[in-house]
Formats: sequence, structure tokens, C-alpha cells
Amino acid sequence: MPGKIRFAPSPTGYLHEGHLLSALYVWAAAQKWNLKIHLRIEDHDRSRARDNYVQSIYEDLARFGFSWDSQSIQSSRTSLYESALEELEKKNLVYPCFCSRKQLESENPKSETGEIVYQGKCRFLGERLQMPEIENLPPHNLRVIMPDKIVCWHDLRLGDFAENPKMQCGDFPIKDRDGQWTYQFAVCVDDMDEGITHVVRGEDIRNSTARQIALMELLGCTKPPVYMHHPLIVDSSGKKLSKREMAHSLRQDLESGVLPEQILGNVCFKAKLVPSPAPIALEKAINLVMDQL
Repeated sequence: MPGKIRFAPSPTGYLHEGHLLSALYVWAAAQKWNLKIHLRIEDHDRSRARDNYVQSIYEDLARFGFSWDSQSIQSSRTSLYESALEELEKKNLVYPCFCSRKQLESENPKSETGEIVYQGKCRFLGERLQMPEIENLPPHNLRVIMPDKIVCWHDLRLGDFAENPKMQCGDFPIKDRDGQWTYQFAVCVDDMDEGITHVVRGEDIRNSTARQIALMELLGCTKPPVYMHHPLIVDSSGKKLSKREMAHSLRQDLESGVLPEQILGNVCFKAKLVPSPAPIALEKAINLVMDQL
């Protein structure tokens, strides 16, 4: 039975060249390793997700010639997340956190990457607040208790890692104070439920891997996905392309008459897959990426 890989954009803006490169890696991996492709719309951030961006993801991928075997959208999976939360609650692995952003910044150390390492202040408030009473509490998020242990995992491109999420980030939120599921939580529940066997994504998310494996283990997963993190396309200042930074979108180019093959050629050039920018068909672009796997 073939495994399954997912492409999981968030509908908080239009797709940009970084998404296109990631899609090339996902489709190349699927072809090389005989995997089914699952398109997941990660709209857990309901404050930023927009329906028009959801539709644009489907349309823009189709215009480049991408096709997939199945699809899902996180906003339709609330009951699944609730069940996973209940499972963690039964194991006494979840607690409310009332720390403000200012408190988090001032009261906790930071890791080498600049990430706040939460020290568990609200976990040790005294007598544990009972979860059934949580609706009556002041604004808070929910944190999951991370085990203090090393997580060993292998990246198919970058090699072996041995990381302790307790030291990387500490207990992290799985639901925010607005009642929204966090990325770290939703992606773990989805990967388990949807039978994802391979995760291919950008290097910027590599630091999330150990904590996601640890969380999946808490949820009963005995065989986490295989991971590979690919290089990123960066802007002139060396920063990764970001919708928050209003990165130039694929749709802008498509609507101005730029052919998909031209955009693919530019992306392959920026990713250093070809020596110069020139139009490239999707199949050839995928083959170029396959040579990197």
C-alpha cells in the first residue's frame, strides 16, 4: 500500500514562489517514492484565513498543472481536535496558561534560535485547576506538558537530530486564548488521522519536528512520519518569502499574463536548480527536484 505525503498551505494570503518550490518538492517526492498526495488547507488561524484565499490555492495549483489524490480543510475537523484534546486531558497533560506576551518575553529564557522556552509558570500555580471549570477562567491558552527527553529523528536531507523539546520551547500552546487550535497541535492530529507517512517541507519548520513527534507520541502514535526539509527561496535581504511580509504572489504574475512555465523557470533558477531563468514545463521542474532527493 503506497504511503501518503501532504502539501499544506495556509489560506492567509495568495501563494508565492516559496510555496511553488515546496510544491515541486512534495510532488517530486511523491513521484520518486510512490506516494499519494494529500492537499490540506491549514486554516487553523481563523483570524487571518479567508475563503477567497482557499479558492485561490485550488485554482493556482491547477493552473500550474498540479493534481492531488485527496484533500481536507482544518476548519471542518473541529470534532477531531476536540477528541484529541480530551485524550490529553485524561492523561493530565494539559493546563491553562494566563501569561501575557509581555510576561512570556520577560520571564522566560530564549533558545539559540531566539525562541521563548516556557518554564512552566502556570503549570505550577499550586492546586491544579480542573479542566471542566475552564470555561469560567480568565483569558488563557492551553499548553501541553512536554516530556523531558531527547527525541531522535532522521531528516532525509539534513541527517540525524537529537533534540529535547523541553529545552527548545518548553510546554507549548495547543489552543490559543481566542479559542483557535495552534499549528503545532492541528498538524499533529491531522498527520496521524490522515495517515501521512512522509512530510516534505521548508527548512524554516525544521525546529518544529521534535516537538511534533513528541506530541504525536503523547497522542498514541508509534510510528511518526519520515521527514525531509528542503532549502528556501529568500529575498534580497536573505529573509524567506512570507505572506506576512507581502511577498509577491503567483497570482499577480498569472493575472498579468506571465506563463506558468516562466514562473517555474524563475523558481528553479532562484532555487539554484538551473544556471539561468528560462521557461520550464512542470514535469521537467519536478524531475529537476527529484535529482535533489
